[in-house]
Amino acid sequence: MTSSLLLGLIGDGISASRTPRMHENEGAAHSIPTIYRTIDVTEPKRADASLEELLTAAIRLGFDGLNITHPFKQQVIGLLDEVDPVAARIGSVNTVVIDETGATKGFNTDVTGFAAGFRAGLDGAATEAVVQIGAGGAGRAVGFALAELGVGGLIIADTDVDRAAGLAADIGRVDSVGTRARAIGLDELEEAAASANGIVNATPVGMKAYPGTPVDTTVFGADTWIADVVYFPLETQFLAEARAKGCRTLDGSGMAVNQAIDAFELFSGQKADPQRMRETFLSFGA
Repeated sequence: MTSSLLLGLIGDGISASRTPRMHENEGAAHSIPTIYRTIDVTEPKRADASLEELLTAAIRLGFDGLNITHPFKQQVIGLLDEVDPVAARIGSVNTVVIDETGATKGFNTDVTGFAAGFRAGLDGAATEAVVQIGAGGAGRAVGFALAELGVGGLIIADTDVDRAAGLAADIGRVDSVGTRARAIGLDELEEAAASANGIVNATPVGMKAYPGTPVDTTVFGADTWIADVVYFPLETQFLAEARAKGCRTLDGSGMAVNQAIDAFELFSGQKADPQRMRETFLSFGA
């Protein structure tokens, strides 16, 4: 059994992340002393450090694992010793396990995290036509999760159309899903959103550092469901405007909590208690 854990989160604008407390509280519940540090690249002392330098420093300092968030989920792959086949197929890593020799292995718990949150929060939602906004690290995980959830037609919009097209092609190569995925530019987004069953925001838009909404909410109706991966704040402008129209909504807490549950098991070898992890997450308030 793991005797103690030293963990960290590397990302941009993460000083208020809820992830450290979730892991530290869960570690304590398993009698595993756990220290979890945020490694925020917006802090002056880390502003000039590269991702490779931060990863190397974590290994040298004896970290047991790292979570990786925006904007490094794809970039980190080339720096790892090994990548889990699922994460390699997705092309995005959000969890890195560091063994006693300093060897690193990357995993993706965002896919299972988003899917579990969707099943719990939007059970029975129509999924014949879904629009996803964002095809970056989180977007890749969400796209594959939506395909596994049985979405019929998935339209992916991104500021980089080639990136969206690449994700659509990768989803289409998975034989086990029947999702028809295609990419569009942002100039086509409002028209697509107006006729979709549901819309997923898989971009940072809505975070305190990136205020606003990813699409004009006046284009969809009350029968459209809305999901957001942003969880700080939990009530984004996008969700607030959609809820005011009567839409079913799914906030970022489901993905955030469920990915942490899976990550904790990878770090510790112990199964996390879902209810306890969620209670810790919600103890921050909205």
